[in-house]
Amino acid sequence: MPLSSLRAFEPALAHAAEATERTMDRLLPKGTEGEARVFEAMRYSSLGGGKRLRAFFVLAGATLFKVGVTPALRTASAIEFVHAYSLIHDDLPAMDDDDLRRGKPSCHKQFDEATAILAGDALQALAFEVLAHEETHGDPAVRAALVAELAKASGAHGMVGGQMLDLLAEEKGAEPLSIGAITRLQRLKTGALISFSCTAGAVLGKAPEPMRAALSAYAHDLGLAFQIVDDLLDVEGSAAELGKTPGKDAAAGKATFVSILGLERARAQAAMLADQASAHLEPLGTAADLLRQAAKFVVSRRA
Repeated sequence: MPLSSLRAFEPALAHAAEATERTMDRLLPKGTEGEARVFEAMRYSSLGGGKRLRAFFVLAGATLFKVGVTPALRTASAIEFVHAYSLIHDDLPAMDDDDLRRGKPSCHKQFDEATAILAGDALQALAFEVLAHEETHGDPAVRAALVAELAKASGAHGMVGGQMLDLLAEEKGAEPLSIGAITRLQRLKTGALISFSCTAGAVLGKAPEPMRAALSAYAHDLGLAFQIVDDLLDVEGSAAELGKTPGKDAAAGKATFVSILGLERARAQAAMLADQASAHLEPLGTAADLLRQAAKFVVSRRA
């Protein structure tokens, strides 16, 4: 059943998650060789958990431009592999030092720190291996564009750069971040991968630039709304809901959207950004309704 046949967001999200999970399972290495421990850690950290929201964005975007199921699912799997790698490394003692992820022990607690680092490295490499394969797209130029876009989104000018800014802000004696600095940090750390997810379908479908620009603008505002809600959940959520330890930002004295704006203003800002994101989809018409519903979900979610 193609995603395009679904009209309601929650069934579409569940369908996207299930289809992507099956594809990831096929793509992930398995075996009993000497390196099997890293295979196990890769599978432990990337399968059986998470909303697969980034995968949903890839698949929903792909349906807008009549992209085939296999290219869309392989690309969705690649972004989920990068996301899983980022979570493994984010939980390490040298980073956020979290023992819980998706309701179970973090990779470095289940295995060990060295294995966790290697599993994250291998998941990142696998993502690019998947994108570069001819099964992802018959046109080498499209595959090259996907590889380049994901590399930029996940590297020093994207997620990794945002994480560096986050670590620098936590250093003793560091100046508190302004709202502008927090916005830039989160656009890199969280927003860059969301932006890739939202525009990958347009790359796969060789969509005209105005359509890709509309999806990029949607992703820009949605990514900020997503992070504001994450900050709200860190204050208001529970470990049972979140599957990770809440309250860590406040305990570390980190400047967040909530610490600067307060709960109510932060909540209102997230809602405004979600509405703004949806407005960017006007050129895509009713075909983008699932993406509009996704924007509402992002600001109402509890995990």
